[in-house]
Amino acid sequence: MPALRRLAAVLAADVAGYSRLMGADEEGTLERLKAHRHELVDSKIAEHRGRIVKTTGDGLLVEFQSVVDAVRCAIHVQRDMAARNSNLPADQRIAFRMGINLGDVILDGDDIFGDGVNIAARLEALAEAGGLCLSAGAYDQVRDRVDIAFEDMGEQQVKNIARPVRFYRALLDKRAAAPALPALPLPEKPSIAVLAFTNMSGDPEQEYFADGIAEDIITALSKSRSLFVIARNSSFTYKGRQAALDEIGRGLGVRYVLEGSVRKAGNRVRVTAQLVEAETGGHLWAERYDRDLADIFAVQDEITASVSVAIQPALERSEQKRAVRKPPDSLDAWESYHRGMWHFAKFAVAENEKARSFFQRAIELDPQFAPAAAALAVTYLNEITLFRPERRAVNIPLALDHAVHAVTIDAADATGHAALARALWISGRHAEGLAKAEIAVSLDPGSAAAHGALGGARLWGGFPRDAIEPLQTAMRLSPFDPLTPLWLHFTARARYWSEEYEAAIAVAHQLRQSFPNFRQPYNTLIAALGQVGKVDEARAVMTDALARFGEPFLSLMSLPLNDLRELRPQDRAHLIDGFRKAGFAD
Repeated sequence: MPALRRLAAVLAADVAGYSRLMGADEEGTLERLKAHRHELVDSKIAEHRGRIVKTTGDGLLVEFQSVVDAVRCAIHVQRDMAARNSNLPADQRIAFRMGINLGDVILDGDDIFGDGVNIAARLEALAEAGGLCLSAGAYDQVRDRVDIAFEDMGEQQVKNIARPVRFYRALLDKRAAAPALPALPLPEKPSIAVLAFTNMSGDPEQEYFADGIAEDIITALSKSRSLFVIARNSSFTYKGRQAALDEIGRGLGVRYVLEGSVRKAGNRVRVTAQLVEAETGGHLWAERYDRDLADIFAVQDEITASVSVAIQPALERSEQKRAVRKPPDSLDAWESYHRGMWHFAKFAVAENEKARSFFQRAIELDPQFAPAAAALAVTYLNEITLFRPERRAVNIPLALDHAVHAVTIDAADATGHAALARALWISGRHAEGLAKAEIAVSLDPGSAAAHGALGGARLWGGFPRDAIEPLQTAMRLSPFDPLTPLWLHFTARARYWSEEYEAAIAVAHQLRQSFPNFRQPYNTLIAALGQVGKVDEARAVMTDALARFGEPFLSLMSLPLNDLRELRPQDRAHLIDGFRKAGFAD
């Protein structure tokens, strides 16, 4: 009877330098390896629907039904292991090497054999410590489906495999398909990026807790007019990546980086933080806080004050005092809010809905929690702006209600005013929206959302040239923000309505190339091309739009993305004039 076979994604892993680690500290190495397996590796394998076939001392053989699941599992494990190792001495760090192959395997009970397994093992041996290698077959299945880049390593002759094996090295510290960004100049005033704090609790569900600590520090620091603070959505893009501090400093345009970790155990929490000069790696300040969870806001205040003093000791006393957001009455509400922000940052339809449910829970627990009300309003606005424009009639009143509530319960919170500004201009109340956006910026000059709201309010209110500066400020404060495509869209439209057609074309092209499935730039681009007489290029853009979005895109030519409902008549006429010159009638 022929042997049973099946196609499988096979992951082979072992510990780099295991013999050396065991020789130096046998008991400690075994204890740490066991902890990593129990707290991280095994749970990630189960989460990605993998089956542990067998273990061999420091090694693992795992079978997956999907290559995508196998690679995503490996990425999560390697990134989380890098974070877990970051605070350990070099001689105590356990680093896995991993290889993944898609191939035919022979079944023998629960075990698997054959070249499909052997190639995975050979690829694991080719991987560096903390690294991952894929066979060509595995790479072909995931090349456009995971958020990392790969390097083609060519063909390699490996032991006991008749033919050379082509393989790819995963670049775990490089995101795939990220648009190239120019180096950012340092601002004149002290500039800082607060990185996502590492979750050392061993519980993936506590990620939101660590994220929340860092985000609150960002918010508090942004209250100071003496500091230039990078927004959460940009600094958090380095989460889990093994990027050098000087690379982070250049990428975000900052002189200082704050990094840290959170370890939560029962009702106690330990927060560690250190301030580093990005260019030199020199440590300027470090501290550890052991507190009861009831004191979590005091921990936040202490870290914020200490960082401010470390950056610029000569700051005047009045500038060292910041208005800290009013904390909710209960820790449960605080946790619900930050759990919502954890989902919100993922910026997808399903994640937006999850975030909304957590914000609603936070408000139920604490009706006076202004940031949660503002965040809830933004989920309704983002849904209609970026995901489901057909829900405008339902969502706009809801967004207005929640934003008004946020401003009512805390008039000093910039996020509420920014959310209300967006809701007002989207509903056509331009003057009111502009007034609220100006208040938001005055309350928090470091808020990218506030500057973006101001740019949008000026744009739709009939002041396109004045909209450009706050939109550029928003993108400078948060270079990797999820709302970047929306701000670029506003910038392109501002250039168009300012009759700067070539500039509008350049921005729209940039947006279209970086975010090809984002519909907004196509209408502006077609109209601008029409205004400068580039009819053939306009038709090519229309062809591309129809191929991507189908026939419904034609209806958007007379009502682009439904945003013409709130346009001034002269702005609508200006846009349609461009469509006509491009060869498209009403």
